[in-house]
Amino acid sequence: MQKQIINPWKWQEDRNYQQAIEIIAPQKTLYISGQAAIDENGISSNEEMIYQLITSITNLEKVLQEANYPLNSIVKLTVYTVSLDELYPHFYMIQDWIKTNQIETALTVIEVKGLFQTLKIELDATAVI
Repeated sequence: MQKQIINPWKWQEDRNYQQAIEIIAPQKTLYISGQAAIDENGISSNEEMIYQLITSITNLEKVLQEANYPLNSIVKLTVYTVSLDELYPHFYMIQDWIKTNQIETALTVIEVKGLFQTLKIELDATAVI
């Protein structure tokens, strides 16, 4: 697989995402359902945003590992949250995670009216190798 990064500007580099990613000759694509702070027993968290964010990232990593995809195979990440105000103080964690794992991703952040049960954040991803 080859990736071509398309950035007409430079400002997004400080935010650790890409404007567009073209995938040339992929071998496999993994479409990952929204990963949230749900434990191994299917219980939704009612904890604060930071805990739910950490758990959501951990669950996303677990799915990728189970599918034998490296973290840096993520090419599209969508973050759904019930509160941008609650998320923003912790958003650096997503940016650091992206940078640390050398993930080149198109990124979208969306505030939604609600998520399943008591969830505050959900991470939806597409990975390609």
